[in-house]
Formats: sequence, structure tokens, C-alpha cells
Amino acid sequence: MNRSTLEAKDRIILALDFSSFETARPYIQQLKSHVGIFKVGLTLFIREGLPLLERIADISGTANIFLDLKLYDTPMQVGSAAAVLHEKAPELKFLTVHSSGGLRVLKSVVDAMPDGTEILGVTALTSQSPAEAEASDKAALQEQVLGLAALAKSAGAAGVVASAHEAAALKKRFGDALTLVTPGIRPDWTEVAGDDQRRTMTPAEAISQGADYLVIGRPICGDPDPVGAAEKIADEIASV
Repeated sequence: MNRSTLEAKDRIILALDFSSFETARPYIQQLKSHVGIFKVGLTLFIREGLPLLERIADISGTANIFLDLKLYDTPMQVGSAAAVLHEKAPELKFLTVHSSGGLRVLKSVVDAMPDGTEILGVTALTSQSPAEAEASDKAALQEQVLGLAALAKSAGAAGVVASAHEAAALKKRFGDALTLVTPGIRPDWTEVAGDDQRRTMTPAEAISQGADYLVIGRPICGDPDPVGAAEKIADEIASV
């Protein structure tokens, strides 16, 4: 799909940061018409396994599922894992692998999933400050992210996961050659208790910096009115 023609709601990736499918189910049911993609992270996937992906697809009526496993191991191990996913869940929208694993690791995942699923290289986590990412300052972290993105592109990955703080630099360097998926999104009207994110932006700021998709979990699912929160975010995206 041409990313420039996406509706605002389709740019929202809902992070299902729950400990079980039963806890996540009401949010999938409520929000299936208000977000574009559902993201499954490590905790929920380990709890529920591969059948979870079919359950989400059955409720949502879509195969737009982002499996965020952030694969990181030897090329043989991650390639073999990706091959299993390609066999068992061929309709995944996105799958993540750590770009810091290197070119061969990235390429082994890309090669194992030759059609359909888009591979995203994870750069620096949005929960990391520059110091935690072993960078001396924001400029050094940006160069680190650009380098990891270049590795992902060389391996044939479809895009990268990066903070909105690096979005403008990534778009300037790579244009539309890489899809940019941005976590750490915090609307200015929400407050997340015990927030572990360090590098955040509002939806409007992230889109204006060049983000294609926004990963949002707690600001929607933690709101008393999740549908209303998703609609406010979609309106904010549309306004940019």
C-alpha cells in the first residue's frame, strides 16, 4: 500500500501490552475499526504462542498484525525462527529484528520471509536515553540510528523502528525507501503512570517529523474511553 494514501487511523499501531489474550480481547473488539494494526510483543506472544495471531485476525477481520519479537541471535537461529513464522503465520504485516545483530542477521530474516511480511530493523529503543544507548549525546545517537538503518536497508528490510527524534534525519537520508515505525508516542493530553519511555513525541509531532506509523499502547488502552482516545489521535494525525 502506498503509505501516502493511508487514512489517519491506519497509521495507528495498537500495542497489545497485556499479559493474556483474554485481557487483550475487549480492546481488540472495541478498537478494530479505529486502528490500523495490532502489535503483539514478547510477553503476550510467549504466553499465548502462535495461535494468538489467528485469534486476533478472527476478531479484527484483518491480517494486519505486527509481531514485535525483536529477534536477536546468530544468523542461523533468527533465520530459522523467521522461516517457522513464514510457514505458520505467512500473513503477518511486520516482524522486527535488531539491526545491531548485523547485516547477516538482518538478511537471514529477510531471506526467510520472501513475500508478504515486511521486516523492520530495530535501531535504538525509545526507552533508552543517549547514555543508555551508549551514545555520548543526541547527535551521536542519531548517527548510530542512521547507521543501523543503513544496515537494514542494505539487507533488504522494508523499514526501521526508531524514535520520532530521529525521524526527520531518517527521512532526509532514506526518503520513502524505508518505512518508519515510531514508538514512544505520548499525546499531550495523556499521562502514563510509571512511564519507561525516555524519547517521546506527540502524534502530530511524530507525523510532522516523517513517521509513517505510530505505535501507541497505554495512552489508548489506559484511557477510560479507549475508542475516544484512538479517535482523538486519528484526528491529530489527520490535522498534520
